[in-house]
Amino acid sequence: MMKIITFKDRSVPVYYVNEQAASVEQLHHKLYEMELNFDFRKKWKRISKVEVVRDVAIFQYNDGTKLYLEVS
Repeated sequence: MMKIITFKDRSVPVYYVNEQAASVEQLHHKLYEMELNFDFRKKWKRISKVEVVRDVAIFQYNDGTKLYLEVS
């Protein structure tokens, strides 16, 4: 499934398995915690998509590199 998540006026698609909708909500709360992290906000500008696998969010950059973030 796919859901659009917005953080700092930028929307990114989030792909997840149907059974892991709770992890997507945890991702939203984790992004709220990271709001004051300037380094993460700079990285967010280059994110093209997010994939949620169990309790890990995989952020994929435009150049293909990935950033892993635990959301639990």
